[in-house]
This record gives sequence, structure tokens and C-alpha cells, in this order.
Amino acid sequence: MNNLFGLRKYIIAGIFAVTCFAFVFRLFYMQIIDDQYKLDASNETFRHVTQYPPRGCIKDRNGKLLVTNEAAYDLMVIPNQVKDFDTNSFCSDLNITKTDFITNIKKAIILNTSSHASVFMKEVTPEIYAAFQEKMYKYHGFYSEVRTVRKYPLNIAPHLLGYLGEVSKELCERNPKYREGDYVGMSGIEESYENDLAGVKGVRITVVDAMNKEVGDYKNGKYDTLPEPGENLTCTLDATLQAYGEQLMKNKAGSIVAIEPSTGEILALVSSPEYDPNLLVGNIRAKNYASLALDTLDIPLFNRALMAMYPPGSTFKPIEALIGQQEGVLTENTVYSCAGCYPGGKPKCDAKHGSLSLEPAIAKSCNTYFSYVFMSIMGNRKYATMEDELEAWRKDVMSFGLGTRLDIDLPSALRGNVPTVEHYNHVFGEGHWRPFTIISLGIGQGEMEVTPLQLANEAATIANRGFFYMPHVIKSVGEKNEIQKKYTTRHYTTVDPKYFDVVVQGMSDVVSDGTAAASKIQGVTMCGKTGTAQNPNGRDNSLFIAFAPMDHPKIAVCVVIERGGWGADWAAPIASLMIEKYITDTIKRKDIETRMLDGNTIHYLEEEKLQPKHNNTQHTAHKK
Repeated sequence: MNNLFGLRKYIIAGIFAVTCFAFVFRLFYMQIIDDQYKLDASNETFRHVTQYPPRGCIKDRNGKLLVTNEAAYDLMVIPNQVKDFDTNSFCSDLNITKTDFITNIKKAIILNTSSHASVFMKEVTPEIYAAFQEKMYKYHGFYSEVRTVRKYPLNIAPHLLGYLGEVSKELCERNPKYREGDYVGMSGIEESYENDLAGVKGVRITVVDAMNKEVGDYKNGKYDTLPEPGENLTCTLDATLQAYGEQLMKNKAGSIVAIEPSTGEILALVSSPEYDPNLLVGNIRAKNYASLALDTLDIPLFNRALMAMYPPGSTFKPIEALIGQQEGVLTENTVYSCAGCYPGGKPKCDAKHGSLSLEPAIAKSCNTYFSYVFMSIMGNRKYATMEDELEAWRKDVMSFGLGTRLDIDLPSALRGNVPTVEHYNHVFGEGHWRPFTIISLGIGQGEMEVTPLQLANEAATIANRGFFYMPHVIKSVGEKNEIQKKYTTRHYTTVDPKYFDVVVQGMSDVVSDGTAAASKIQGVTMCGKTGTAQNPNGRDNSLFIAFAPMDHPKIAVCVVIERGGWGADWAAPIASLMIEKYITDTIKRKDIETRMLDGNTIHYLEEEKLQPKHNNTQHTAHKK
């Protein structure tokens, strides 16, 4: 029994000895051998400095830099390390007020407690930082982190390129790669390609002396991680064409969208009024953004090319002509007579065109003719009911990309509207509407709404004789000369290619001797279609779609000038100048160019802003 008791005593003593040895060894390992524990234990000696990667640059299709980077500095603070110093001198060195100083310190404490680093002042300019850096040793608890900010060398395409903004608290919680104070793409390419452009942050661990000066890297950078730069992007944009389009749109509200039909690549995307993209860079961003956001007259942050919706007006007539042929109720030889309006008085036409076949009806943009076409589609006997007829027509229209969101690689593109049977049943009551009730759809009015991007895509689809590639703005990411498969896939309409020839010829006649004859280009066969769409709150909108050359087209364009009046007045000349510039690289029609560059349609808005607004009038007459 005594032997058993003695054995148990030795076992317990042995366990106790082993446990003590393990604790001692662990403490020795942590304090002497493993440096990592030193890093976690001291904020006084070591400083973890975030290494921000350079964000990927963006260049145009010809290699011109659209977006690049320049250095900026975030001034960081660890509140519980801040010691007494001359606050007035500190504020003077940074060109801030004492109120700013107090506010920023309090914010740092609230966000990250007194013992953790927070951003005290964002994106200090290199000029201010250069002078401040020499005096930083006087200000304990402060240090800097280098980051890059965006720079726009050509000062163009703000709505396409987009801008950066500070990450939200919710995003930080969802994605650990971000922390408060980081910036992400908030619109345009910057938002769509955030994951490619952003890169990966690194960390540098430095040793700091008692004078708040960095004396070197800890363990020669053994525990540092290098940042990984973001990928560079090649954009489909033609910078020269984009800049020219922006000049033409000065003092005008509206947009230009130009597409290469053979690829779906966006050559130009202009939304006007616009803004200087450099206004949303650096520590002036917040103030300038607020100013732009509060501009409710010009709405410069609004991307009209993707988000503004208008009745297409007569630019829709080529689609109507194609659907009529496909449905078997129209041929190129079908003749209707125009006496100035459709029987019953509406829709009206701007002239009494007399008897017309399809091709001259397109060239002269006859409302009466295309009202007959729509009524014949809606009276097609191969469908059992009127509702079936409308759904079949709607399906054909949507195959051209109208009424659906085009899957462009930019955020916020809208789908427009091609009205449904359910809509009319809701508005008029089931069984209480007829084809004549909705006849204005045949001439692109009524409830139909489209975006400029969709109209440009319509032009590209007709240029290709029945198919389109999904519009996109990026040609390649990084060194890989590849794009997503969805941007190399053809999307076919429901219309047989054989029906496009007469429509293309009619659109050529529009420019040669029709409603846009004043915008013809010497040596270039341009096909186009004018549109003058009613605006319930003021002067009519001027629209034009076009492509050129007629065979093997290189460019398709849509121009919308809000309150511009007739399509031939503003939209057609601007579109023709864009085409001339792109195809010939020169402008010979200096008189037209001067008139468009000097023209001002914004004043129409100034005249109308005090007038009472009216609700949208449905199924109304239409001009060319």
C-alpha cells in the first residue's frame, strides 16, 4: 500500500514538472525565438503600414492612356500615442483648421479605439506632404501610408470610366479584403471591373524610434507582404472620337453612342451635360460630388446613354418595316396612300405624301404608311386573338434588343419598355382596347421607351442585316487578349435576313434625298433614320440613328438631343460628323461642324423650367 502511495506521488510530481517545463519553454519560445509574438505585443515599437497596390490603368483601343495613377498620402493616427504638441503649427502645416483636427481625432477614436491606427486625413497631396514629412517627428502618434489616386490625362468619358468612392461599412463586413477608408469603383468601368483593377494590398512592418521616426524594416522585411498591382485594361473606346463627340455635345443635353457593328465594341459613349472626372479625385472628392449631385437642372452625374429613356419616334420605323415583312403582311411593293393622317385623324403626318411603297415611305418617314403597317400586323389572321398578335409583335421587337437590358459590361443600363397585354388590360380593362387604341406604337410613340444604347444597337443590327453582338467596353484584361464569350456570340433577330435589303436601301435614301439629306457625307454612303419624339414637358427630342458605309459598315451611331426639335436639325448633323470623323479622320463640312460646335439647346430647358409640367400623353401624333 505504501509503495502504491509513493508511486502516485512521483507520477503527480512528474506531471507537475512536465507542465511547468512546457510553460517555461513556451514563454521562452514566444519571447526569444518567435519574433511574430513581439509584433503582436507592441504598438509602440513596431508599425504595420498598409502597402496599397497601384490600381490598374485603362487605355483606349489605340493605346492612349485614359486613366492612370499618381501618388497621394493618407495621414494615419494612433490616438493613445499622441503626445502634447503645437496644434496650431500642426494645423498650419496641413492647411486645416483646429476644428478639423478635433473632429478627425474624435472620429479615429470612435472608429477604431484609441490604440489602433485610423485615417486622420485622406489623400494629402504630394506638395503638402513633402513639407509636412520633414516635421512629422514632432508629432508622435502620426505616420503616413502611401496610396495612389486616379488621374485622367485626357479628361474624357467620365460616365464610361466611372469614379471611386469610399467603401461602406456593410461591404467591409461582407468582404474582409476591404477596411474602412479603402476605395472601390462606384460607377462605370471602375465598378464593373473592380476585382481586376483593385489588386491586392500588402503590409510593411517598420521599427519606430522614440522620436516617431522610422528607423528601418523589421527583420529586413522578413514578415512583409508585397502588394499585387491591379490588372491594366484595354478599352474599346476610340479616344479621339470620344473627345470629338464631347465637343459636339457642349451646351446640349442628350447622348451619343457609337458601336462597331462587326464586334459590338463601343467606340464612343457620350452623356451630356458631363463633368470633369478629375473633380472626383483626392480630398476634394466629397465636396465636388455633393455639388454635382445637387445640380438638378443639368444632372451631370446621370448617364443618359444607358439610363435615359425616350420614345424612339420614327427611328423605330425600320424595325416596323422588318416585322411587317416577316409577318407576311408587307412587301417592298405594298402601297398605301397618305392624305396627311391615318383615317380617323390620328396619327397625323407632316405632309400629304400620296401613294407610297415601302422604300420611299422610309425615306420620307410617313406616319400614315407605318400606321397602316402596324394595323395590318395587328390584323394578321394567323393569330387567334388580338392579344396573341400583340405578343407576337412584342417578341419580334424585343429580338432587336428593345425592352430588355442589353448585357453591356457597365452598371445601370436600363431595359426601356415595350408594353405588354397585361399593361393594356390594366389601363383600359380586359377586352376594352383595340389595335387602333395603341396605333401610336407603330410609329415609335405611346408607351414605348428606349435608351440611346438600344437605338445604337438597333442601327448595328440593321447594319449586320439581322444580328448583333452584345455591346461592350473592354477589349482585354491584363496581358490576356481575351474577352468574355458572351461578347463574341451573335444574337439573331426573328426577322429573315432577306427582308433587310429594302430597309437598308430606304435608310440610304433618307440621307441621299430624304429627311436627312442635309447631313450627307461626300464619298461615304451613310444609311440613317431621323426621329422627332414628343416630349411631354417641352420641345420635342431630336433623334437619329445611322451606320456607314452601307456595305461592310464600320460604325453605327445613335444621337439624342433633348429638346432639339426635328431629328434633322441637331441629331442627324452630329451623327454624320461623328461618322465622317471616324471613317475619314477629317472633317470637310466645316460649316456644319461650326454650327454644331457653337449650337446651344440647353437654353430651351432654361425657357421651359418655369413652365408647368404635364403628364405624358399617350398615343399622340408624331413628327419626323
